[in-house]
Amino acid sequence: MGLSHSPMIQPLLQAADLRGAAQLTTDAVLGLTSLVEAMHARIARLPGLGPAQPDERTGGLTGLVYKSVRGVTRVVGGSVDALFGWLGPALAPGGAGSGLPHAEREAIVAALNGVLGDHLAATHNPLAIAMAFRHGGRTLLLDRSMMRVTLPQAGPRVLLLLHGLCMNDLQWQREGHDHGAALARELGYTPVYLHYNSGLAVSTNGRVLAQQLERLLDAWPTPVERLVLLGHSMGGLVARSALYHGVQAQRGGPRWPGRVNDLVCLGTPHQGAPLEGVGQVVDGLLSATPYAAPLARLGRVRSAGINDLRLGDIVSPDDMGRGTHRRAQVPLPAGVRCHALAASLGSVDGSLKTRVLGDGLVPVTSALGQHREPERRLGFDAHRQAVVHDTGHLELLSSPEVYEHLKRWLS
Repeated sequence: MGLSHSPMIQPLLQAADLRGAAQLTTDAVLGLTSLVEAMHARIARLPGLGPAQPDERTGGLTGLVYKSVRGVTRVVGGSVDALFGWLGPALAPGGAGSGLPHAEREAIVAALNGVLGDHLAATHNPLAIAMAFRHGGRTLLLDRSMMRVTLPQAGPRVLLLLHGLCMNDLQWQREGHDHGAALARELGYTPVYLHYNSGLAVSTNGRVLAQQLERLLDAWPTPVERLVLLGHSMGGLVARSALYHGVQAQRGGPRWPGRVNDLVCLGTPHQGAPLEGVGQVVDGLLSATPYAAPLARLGRVRSAGINDLRLGDIVSPDDMGRGTHRRAQVPLPAGVRCHALAASLGSVDGSLKTRVLGDGLVPVTSALGQHREPERRLGFDAHRQAVVHDTGHLELLSSPEVYEHLKRWLS
């Protein structure tokens, strides 16, 4: 996308990556990696309501990512030399299947950050992802002169895309489609992709993003006329959290919250994602898989990000003031057009699949901000809500019907 190759971003696993991998706890990573893969496998194949199958493995690139994570993890319990030995062929240049392409390396690191990102950050592990704005997989340096060179197509309409749990900015490209690139072609937006550690607490990522967005707009090469935040899954929670922190700091603080025109959430668990809960996942979805034993330790090791995804939390108790209950509801930001799009595995509203599974991860009611308690409901206007059917959580990224809604809302 017009960016020169940065020496700080390499397409292959580096020595720092390997040293970081050596610090991981073997059983915890194996168990959590299998959890995430099993969830993705269920979502990808449009699951029914029958019993779990004995092998919840994904195929293609996704399957290779999880296989690679498990392969790395099995040898870290031994020695760093063994780890280097296992990764040697993947690091060697040339030859079919011998190299580890950039996208695959990014996917592996993103998955590890999703399941153990808070631990990686707390231990200063080099695998921990530092939040950055990217375009074409390259980090944007927040300097106006550099931005003019690296992003010459920058226009007055800025679209920030925020990925979900265990994912990264490159994965907005799915089945040959990227909502950001399509909106750039048809509506003149300049897409910028957030890359962040999805294992950190949502409130932590929101606070950092609130600071970074001010720097992004200050460095933007042209006057910004429109700023849109588009979040998939956890990305919608991070966007809401950033707006909350930005507004709280506005007195003498950042100006960017007042520049946001639209917030669009795709499959975002505003009221939580109950299928992720420990009991529901282990007992319901994964009890018949060979990974149940490691998953029994989930409650002690799962990341802060996964906890927040389960509950739909966007702030911490400290953010709301001492003595405030963790589940205090944060309303939608004032002065921003807020849109909610939910997906359903069922073909019609009210079907059993729609009511029980939603999109395979997030219930339709949660994605639309609905709640049985009136004070906890989010006020999405009726004409800014939509439900797409026969669609799973990951398919929100490639659905033509989803894109038509985006194009109508953001025209």
